[in-house]
This record gives sequence, structure tokens and C-alpha cells, in this order.
Amino acid sequence: MANIEQQIADVEAEIARTDYNKATQQHIGRLKAKLARLRAEAEKRAAARGGGGRAFAVRKTGHATAALIGFPSAGKSTLLNNLANTRSEVAAYEFTTLDVIPGLLRHRHAEIQVLDLPGIVSGAAAGRGRGREVIAVARSSDLIIFVADVYTPDIRPLAEELRSAGIRLNERPADIRITKTPRGGVQVRFAVPQTHLTEEYAQALVGEYGHTSAEVVVRQDVTDEQLIDALAGNRVYIPAVVALNKIDVADADLMRRAHKVLKGWTVVDISASRGQGIEKFKDVVYDRMDFIRVYLRPQGGEPDFKEPLIVKSRSTVLGVCNHIHRAWRTRFRYANVWGKSARFPGQTVGMDHVLEDEDILTVVIRKG
Repeated sequence: MANIEQQIADVEAEIARTDYNKATQQHIGRLKAKLARLRAEAEKRAAARGGGGRAFAVRKTGHATAALIGFPSAGKSTLLNNLANTRSEVAAYEFTTLDVIPGLLRHRHAEIQVLDLPGIVSGAAAGRGRGREVIAVARSSDLIIFVADVYTPDIRPLAEELRSAGIRLNERPADIRITKTPRGGVQVRFAVPQTHLTEEYAQALVGEYGHTSAEVVVRQDVTDEQLIDALAGNRVYIPAVVALNKIDVADADLMRRAHKVLKGWTVVDISASRGQGIEKFKDVVYDRMDFIRVYLRPQGGEPDFKEPLIVKSRSTVLGVCNHIHRAWRTRFRYANVWGKSARFPGQTVGMDHVLEDEDILTVVIRKG
């Protein structure tokens, strides 16, 4: 491990001391590919020997999970106490939260687990301050909520720590297919014109990552980092929002500066201590979870419009069956659907039918 750690340090140092310009772009790109490969190998070895530390044990509940990320004393615990029915210890000093504190936000028929994580410090992705354990919880979340203080609103160091750990915020995975082949070297095919990559450069990145023979098909215009992410294969893509806290003590100039720093992010102004902006923030959290509502209709009966079933977008009839009772999967006969996903009202569909928001669903199962 020490040898890999030294290699990682050497590559990071070379990237840091190399000025980025058109002449050095491809050299830096190859270094980044090599760095990604080394980090992946280091993580694999750490996992094989037990990870080197105690992990946070978090049992998933509800329809989805949101993770509160912020610098120490940004107000995460106070926000959790406003969002969910729990009490997370609050104090006016750093590192109050030393464990993961869960709460449950009930909003618009959804139950969203909200996790108050220990504050992230610089170097968290490398393990400082139990950073690896904190980031492991964040990786398994459906939404990242950055809690920023109006006095120190710059969340870029936090976002960079998450990025270093393979978390891509408000991004989608690039349309790239990589297939290892037994021979033939590295073959790259572009389905669309490229503005960032040439075939030669893409082949160099694939080779630097360690593939000696592979077929790579790129179906969109991508950057070198997007190709490296596809090569790594362990990236997670999570939406993120910002709760800008302590607005009750900020004047107009301070608010303008804070919003300028946070340009490009979805920002909701709140005061966690006074409860300002909390209801609006709940709506934003719900919307970013990409939920859909499905109204269940018993066979021969009327739909239940009072209590919709909350599931994720692109859920299938099978997913709904599993959500209600897993035995339904083995006893499933057919389903009828009314709504946006149906070609006609009451369409008979199978388990692989993809549902849309506000669909009405009847599931018919075998008795016994």
C-alpha cells in the first residue's frame, strides 16, 4: 500500500506543478487517468484488509435518503431538527456531531430519511477526520444537501472533496460503452463529432488506465474527465442543493455576496434556528428526489387519491409490487394502468411496464 500511496502522491504533485494550457492538456489528462487507476487500486486493497477503521452503521428507511454536508457548525443539526422529528445535539462549537444522526422528513406523502453527518474537513477523501466513513454514507444517498453559512458560503472545498471520492454532483454519466476484448489493442469509435477528444488522445487515456485491449464506443461529445470516469466505473451521480443558513442575521450586501459565491447551484435561503424558509426547502428536497405518485385501484373498486404510493421516477410495475409486498412478484398475473404511461385507459401491462406520475394502477395476482 505504501508504494501505491507514494505513486499517488507523486502523480498528484506532478499535476499540481504542471501549468494547464493547450500544450499540456493531454499530458495532464493522462496523469489524471493514471491517478484514477491508482486510487481505485488503493481503495480495493484497503477494502480487502477491512478498510482500516470503524464504519458508520446507517439503516435505510423511507422512500429516499438525503445527506447533510457542511463545514463544522454550519447549522446541519439545527436544520435536521426543523426538517425531521428528531433531536440532533446542537452547540456553538465545531465537531458537535460525531456520529450519523438520522431523522425522517414526512412531506407530500413521502418519507425521506435525512442524515446529519459529521462535518467534513479538508482531506476527508483521503481519510482525515473520519472522512472516508462520512463520504461512504454520502455516496449511498439520493440527494446531497450542502448547508452553508452566509458568512462562509463557499462550498467548493466540500464539493471538491466529494468529487475526489468519485461523487459527481448534478451530472449525468456520459454515454460511453467500454468492452474489454481478448486482443486487438484499444479501438475507439465516436458516434458523434468530438470537440474535446481525438481518437489518439482517447486511446492514450484508455491505455493509461490499464486497458491493453478494449473497444470503446462514445455516443456523445465528452471531455477527458468524463472518459476517465467511465473507465473508473465506480462514480456515483447524485443531485445536490444548497441550504444557505443564518439569513436572519445577514444584511442585503452579505446575501448578495453569498449568492454570487454560490452561482450555479440551486440555493434556498433559510434560517434553521428560526424556521424561515423551511417549508420551501422541503418542497425543493422533494422535487429533487425525482419522485412520482402512483394511485392504487383495487380490482373493481375506486382509486385511492388520498394516499398515493411514492416511488422513484422510471419505476416499473414490478418495483411497485416489490414495494407493496414481495410475494406479489411470484403471484403476479397482470396489471391495468390508467394515465400518462398507458396507450389507452385501463391498458393491460406486464411487470416491466414503466409508470409515470399520477398513474392509476390495478395489480391482479393469483389467489392463495
